[in-house]
Amino acid sequence: MSSDIRTPEAPQAEAFMEAEPAVARLIALYAISARFLREAFAASVRDGRPAGRVRAYYPEVRITTRTHAHIDSRLSFGHVPAPGTYAATITRPAMFENYLRQQIGLLLENHGVAVTVGMSDTPMPLHFAVASDSEVTVPQEGAADFPLRDVFDVPDLSTTNDDIVNGTYEPDADGTMALAPFTAQRVDYSLARLAHYTATDPEHFQNHVLFTNYQFYVSEFEAYARRMLADPDSGYTSFVSTGNAEITGPLGDLPVSSKMPQMPAFHLKRPGAAGITLVNIGVGPSNAKTATDHIAVLRPHAWVMVGHCAGLRNSQSLGDFVLAHAYLREDKVLDDDLPVWVPIPALAEIQVALEDAVERETKLQGYDLKRIMRTGTVASLDNRNWELRDQRGPVQRLSQSRAVALDMESATIAANGFRFRVPYGTLLCISDKPLHGELKLPGMASDFYKTQVSRHLMIGIRAMETLREMPLERIHSRKLRSFDETAFL
Repeated sequence: MSSDIRTPEAPQAEAFMEAEPAVARLIALYAISARFLREAFAASVRDGRPAGRVRAYYPEVRITTRTHAHIDSRLSFGHVPAPGTYAATITRPAMFENYLRQQIGLLLENHGVAVTVGMSDTPMPLHFAVASDSEVTVPQEGAADFPLRDVFDVPDLSTTNDDIVNGTYEPDADGTMALAPFTAQRVDYSLARLAHYTATDPEHFQNHVLFTNYQFYVSEFEAYARRMLADPDSGYTSFVSTGNAEITGPLGDLPVSSKMPQMPAFHLKRPGAAGITLVNIGVGPSNAKTATDHIAVLRPHAWVMVGHCAGLRNSQSLGDFVLAHAYLREDKVLDDDLPVWVPIPALAEIQVALEDAVERETKLQGYDLKRIMRTGTVASLDNRNWELRDQRGPVQRLSQSRAVALDMESATIAANGFRFRVPYGTLLCISDKPLHGELKLPGMASDFYKTQVSRHLMIGIRAMETLREMPLERIHSRKLRSFDETAFL
């Protein structure tokens, strides 16, 4: 290493046979690097350009196996696919402490060999090292007295991309393979983006995420949260709104932001992140992709779309529900990452949880449930005003696909769930029937919103509460895993 590069002193790599001390070492190593960079940056602001380059590294966890593991064949994660060396760079380990304990614990249990924790050779960008410190801001390039990148490391696209989850990852020159689906820089990038797009810190996100495309659901979600906080037996502890405003009781005030973020998020929290997060992604597949691209690094246990859609069948009525069993993908935003020829399967545990929730909320069962709910293909388009074009082409494709509903987000959310190995589902509510003369006009919309939003949201919440009680191994389907998967979930 060149003598003109200053780095922090850190313990040598050490082998561990227990998850808890391994995670504690990751936390300590990360703190050493992040603190070193923050202090060096503060000194450069105060005293001017440092002499030489300043660099710190992400910690990593590494495992080497020489035999195939004898594992429970029902498990979709927690083991490496073949003998070899596997490694993952780690960021914000204190935030991911429970996740890391679980994943490392499974590795130790399934393989019976130690994991090694030490510093990696991946530099930690200054921007990410200070991201969790609200009092420190890295200026734009050119604002400082010296070019920042001449002294500090900046984000590097070669370790920030999605080559692991996309299946295009190439092992390192020494043959080391990926242990986790995302690199530390990729995670850091998404944590920063989440804070920007949702106006809440990523630490508040819960393991069960609902997506919606209308503000009406947000008001209902807050009302439900306040009811839960009034009940000491509910298990919910607080509700977080935009700007990280948090209440722990039903009567707390939440400030109204004068400038809402692009995709505001709201969190009904339980210990262990076992609560529910609602994200209003707005309208369109681009927002749907952006939100799921970044929430995926949190490794949620499930995400479900509960939005509005156009009903395509004459037998449907406004307010009916659609449970997606398949998707016609014409959203186009994921075509370069997940080809359209890749099937997006329905996941049994999610489907059953949603259907059971509809039964409980509507009091309809069995054959009677068909009166208000259809299962089938949901089509997602990238053109909100598709009705204004010559309809012969789109309508023919919709008919040939057997689609029963159309929106702009559901296929994107499901496809990104498949791509990122996050269990997914879709339950939509019909708000218009454009093929049958029932357009979403103001008067019709008002009646619809008054009667259906609350019930629809409650169905989504009930489904998430059911999934929360399931063992993690059941929810994370083997359908989401490819031939050579990372051991970490």
